[in-house]
Parts: sequence; C-alpha cells; structure tokens
Amino acid sequence: MKNNRSVVYAILAALLFGINAPFSKLLLEEIEPLFLAALLYLGAGIGMTILTVLNKKRRLASKEARLTKKELPWVILMILLDIAAPIFLLVGISLTNSSTAALLGNFEIAATAVIAMIFFKEAIGRRMWIAIAFISLASILLTITDAMALNLSLGAVFVMLSCVCWGFENNCTRNLSIKDPVQVVILKGFGSGLGALLIAVIWGDLSASLFYIILALCLGFVAYGLSIFFYVKAQRGLGAARTSAYYAAAPFMGVLISWLALKEPITISFLAALAIMIIGTWLALSEDHEHAHTHHEENHDHSHNHDDAHHLHQDHPPICGEHCHEHTHKNTVHSHCHLPDVHHRHMH
Repeated sequence: MKNNRSVVYAILAALLFGINAPFSKLLLEEIEPLFLAALLYLGAGIGMTILTVLNKKRRLASKEARLTKKELPWVILMILLDIAAPIFLLVGISLTNSSTAALLGNFEIAATAVIAMIFFKEAIGRRMWIAIAFISLASILLTITDAMALNLSLGAVFVMLSCVCWGFENNCTRNLSIKDPVQVVILKGFGSGLGALLIAVIWGDLSASLFYIILALCLGFVAYGLSIFFYVKAQRGLGAARTSAYYAAAPFMGVLISWLALKEPITISFLAALAIMIIGTWLALSEDHEHAHTHHEENHDHSHNHDDAHHLHQDHPPICGEHCHEHTHKNTVHSHCHLPDVHHRHMH
C-alpha cells in the first residue's frame, strides 16, 4: 500500500511537471530565459508558502520532520544545481521545439540512475540497466538532427545538460526526502529562484509585463512547486532512480500539449524515439527486487506509522496513524520485495 501511494505521488509529480516545456516555450516569447528560470522557482516558493500560511491545521499539527543543520550541505548543493538546470533547459527550449525538449527530459531518468549507483550506491538491477539503455538511445536519437552528417542539435544538448544537473539534484533531494516536503520545496523555490534572479540581473534582461510575470509564477507553482512536493514524497518509498523512472510520464504530457496547443509537427524520428522511450519506461517500472538484507541499527526522525515491519519500536507510547518523532531501528535481517526507500539503501 505504501509503495502504491509513492507511485501515485511520482505520477502526479510527472504530470504536473509535464506542462512545463510547452508553456515555457510560449512564455519565452515574452520573457528572457534567465529571468523565466528565476520566476518559475520563485513561483514554487511563493505558492507553497501561501498554501502553508492558509493551512493553519498543518502548521499546528505537522506530521513531518523539520530540516536540521545536518542536512544543510545537501540543501546548498540542491539549490546550486537547481539554479543551473532550469537555465540550461530554457536555453535548450528556446533553440529547439518544445515537444523534442519534453521527450528529451527522459534522459534525466538515465542520468539520475547512473549517478545514484556511482555516487550514492543505490542498487540497480539488470532490468533497470536495460531500461536506461533504451531511454538513453531514444534521447540520443532526438539529439541528432541529421543522421547522415551526425550534426548535434545545440538546443537538445542544453536540454540534456539540464537533465544531468537534475540527475545530481534528484540524488541530493533523496537525502532530504524523509524531511518535511513543503519545507524542502520552499527552500528550493526561494533559494534557486533568488540565485537565478541574481544571474538574470547580471547577464539577463528583467523586462517583461506584469501579466506574463504572474503567468510565469503560476506555472512555477504548478510545474515546480506542487510537482516537487509530490516528487519528494515519492522518493521516500521509491528511491531516486525509480522515482525518476515514473517521471517518464512528464514528457508525454508535454508532447501532447505541444501537439494540441502549439501545433508542432510530429516527425518519424520523433515517433521512433517515443516508441523506444515507452519500451524503456515499461522495463524501468516493471523491475522486481527481493533478497535477504540487513538493517543496521539507526536513529533518525521522519514521518511514519507503526503498521509496517520497520517501525515496531517499543520506546514510545503506541500511536495510531502517521506521526513524527525520533526513533531507533534495531539490527534486523529479513527478506521481502523492496525498493531503495529510506530504509533500504543498503549495499549489494
């Protein structure tokens, strides 16, 4: 049940982010890329702050653990990567059509998975590797504008650079996923937004009408704020690589909007890449992972309940439902189907 909920969160995050590429393409006609990148993240921070202020019940009875100084290095790195990634993406969108940019966003899955394995030791099985290969092949196919001359599309290269940045950022966010997702989104929104705004002041152009600025802030709230909120919730149960795999739904939403609203043509190479991407996505989502594993003693604080095999601690009075407190996990050895969630980031 818990993993099913995480899957729903991941798909919601993907669908909300999927509207980003086509609507950003329209806004880029009125707002310079650096300024738009700042507005999108500021929209996320402002929108989530307003929701928190209005939701008095959540403020008084939050079931989420707050960020501490221990997580500060991950927060800083997350913000820096989030400054760079949308700038690369918006520059790429300005140089290519939004449907191609949307589908190329799936390269983030491969980037996240490889980074998760190499730098964060997240377990990735053979099926997942095959999925990564298919997704990467589709991304490369979209990047080449002339198969005979092997000319690279500069716009596609920028989009893929943004995917690499977000691949590292996804893994940083994974280390914050047990904490309050609203707090993570607000920090990410204001930190990355103000950083991008500073860059826009130095190298960009801040001239835009108030109407388009408000539209950009609203897009940022939906495509970044709400999307990131659900993404962080999904990472708790799925890990970085698998959550990104479900994010493959985002480009398909972007392509549909681009075709319906922007009347962008769909080419044969695009359809071929789409077919390959669908195969890779199905392989990624159908992976099973089960083996005997050891849980070493650990003390941490996060939102949880006492109805699973990992939260049977007796050092607190029994509490029903979701709640938050510092607790200790004893050494345990057992076998069951699992994903690299917060309690299954063991070595293989």
